[in-house]
Amino acid sequence: MLQLAARAKRMEPSATLAVVGKAKELKREGKPVISFGAGEPDFSSPPSAIAYAREAMERGETHYTQAIGLPELREEVCRYYKDRFSLSFDPGQVIVGAGAKPLIYETLGALVDPGDEVIVFSPAWVSYVEQIRLFDGIEKVVDTTETNCIPDLANVEKAITTKTRGILLNTPNNPTGAVYDAETLEGLARMAIDHDLWIIYDEIYERLVYGSANHHNILSLVPEASDRVIIVNGVSKAFAMTGWRIGYAIVPEWLKGPVSSFQGHLTSNACSIAQWASLGALREAENDVERMRLAFSERRDLIVEMVRAMPHVTFAEPDGAFYVFLDIGKTLGKKFRGEKITGDVDFCRLLLEAYYVAAVPGTGFLAPGFVRLGYANATEEITEGMNRLSRFLEELGD
Repeated sequence: MLQLAARAKRMEPSATLAVVGKAKELKREGKPVISFGAGEPDFSSPPSAIAYAREAMERGETHYTQAIGLPELREEVCRYYKDRFSLSFDPGQVIVGAGAKPLIYETLGALVDPGDEVIVFSPAWVSYVEQIRLFDGIEKVVDTTETNCIPDLANVEKAITTKTRGILLNTPNNPTGAVYDAETLEGLARMAIDHDLWIIYDEIYERLVYGSANHHNILSLVPEASDRVIIVNGVSKAFAMTGWRIGYAIVPEWLKGPVSSFQGHLTSNACSIAQWASLGALREAENDVERMRLAFSERRDLIVEMVRAMPHVTFAEPDGAFYVFLDIGKTLGKKFRGEKITGDVDFCRLLLEAYYVAAVPGTGFLAPGFVRLGYANATEEITEGMNRLSRFLEELGD
């Protein structure tokens, strides 16, 4: 009898993709669905990206590139980090991939052996744990829901064992919108040095920070950690280029060979035309990025104001990315139209079925009892969707 591999049996589907899929299905049926599920800007890609892609196609740039990416794009990434963070890298340290997700996977593949432990901070992006498990690693979860969604260094220290190999962190954070402060990041870097750990530093939302918050690159704070930090970034979020599927990693010299080889066997290279488009975005789309950031800031203010007035839910105010992470603990055990809400999955299902509002259960982010709302939608959608959520919450009874 044919059987699935054990790793396939263990793997859970993406919670965000499941919600987006259900919302799209209802939309096809003509339902007035408003989805706050996907982490995807509603803006079009920058004109410079489109222009560079068109010019590349006209030049016939439709062939394989180097496995690690176009030299021009890798050089531009180095310029970007020099200008933005005063960090100097060699283009050979930059690996361009088909999105940030496969680059994290490839890096874990080069670093994690069966039984190795990797520290992950919950709430955590849905794919971190699944990718660690695909290499038979073990996630060591440090909860941050009681510390304003910022890791407590004492709790991290307690989680480190002789099997711990690395730390996977994400700031600005998906799903909470938390932006880690300099003291926390410096503490984590020092901890990695003291315990001989590596850090995968996922800063895909680094351009999307609001108000008085500041994003810090961990190597700007602790340069001596440069041989153990892998930076992961890309054009998907801040540049509204999710569909182009281009991310990049900046790796220490000792790691670039293994990660490059991993990518060569996995995807050969990222799409050539998408790489040229990304070059155009990094070179010429600065004004577009700032315009979108300001729009997201206004949307953040709107959704925070509306949710703050709702019953039964609380949240830590987000400073970055484009998510609000609601604590729905007070709704559990209450009834909606005769049906008891037993968890965040129930909450999201009933909200979608009754009011056609799609949200993502916190269970998918290692945080049961929470719900993620994205605010990458247009202002009109946010207003209507939050009005529906408010009516849903007001209907809840004992």
